[in-house]
Amino acid sequence: MPPLNVLYQDEHLVAVHKPSGLLVHRSALARGETDFLLQRLRNQLGRRVYPVHRLDRPTSGVMVLALSSAVAGRLSEAFSERQVEKRYLAVVRGKAPERERLDYPLREEDGTRPKAEMPAMPAMTDIRRLDSVELPVQVDRYPVARYSLVEARPLTGRRHQIRRHLSRRGYPIIGDAKHGKSVHNRFFAEQLSAPRLLLAATHLAFDHPLFDKRVQLSCALDDTMVALFDHLGWAGHLPLDSVRTPPPTTPTALETL
Repeated sequence: MPPLNVLYQDEHLVAVHKPSGLLVHRSALARGETDFLLQRLRNQLGRRVYPVHRLDRPTSGVMVLALSSAVAGRLSEAFSERQVEKRYLAVVRGKAPERERLDYPLREEDGTRPKAEMPAMPAMTDIRRLDSVELPVQVDRYPVARYSLVEARPLTGRRHQIRRHLSRRGYPIIGDAKHGKSVHNRFFAEQLSAPRLLLAATHLAFDHPLFDKRVQLSCALDDTMVALFDHLGWAGHLPLDSVRTPPPTTPTALETL
């Protein structure tokens, strides 16, 4: 199998493009699986790596991992304290709102006990419609089919948050077998060669845990999503692989007077 695409690496952390369909690590929800991002990356780098956040198995995109347990602790704290800026691209059914904050509490889905027994936790996601398209085909009960390209910024970190929030709002992500609608998922898989969840983590920004700099990572889409964006006329929204490490902004002498 091809090596993972490394977007950034220093002596303390590494960021990679996680392919859609690849589990990050072993999970009670996916028994019997043998292929994991952590093991692949350990083999590729020849050293241990430590996860600090998660991406759902069908979601692709940028993931940062620590190269020591101490750095993992610092990065995990930054994620839990909402000090990390995250942006995703999603293809959804319908014409999504131009801008909106989705503020729906969510119950945890960790498989340890029935979801109905779990407490509802605060959850917020900011969404923005970047583009939309109307296709002259009858997929559902309407004579045309509308879809939108949405940028999602989760402000909390609940499991499946973006997928559940968009579905709750009435704009499920295409390819979402659990929270979406099968007729649209099937149309994209069979007619548009896009048989995957159309959700990708395209941007991460955080303060480096040991260096005095901000790390800003952008991650390109995989071939399936690139071809789909080209087909739908959304190529102008395609992100590119990039790394920016500007120093954190500090006040000038004049600003401190």
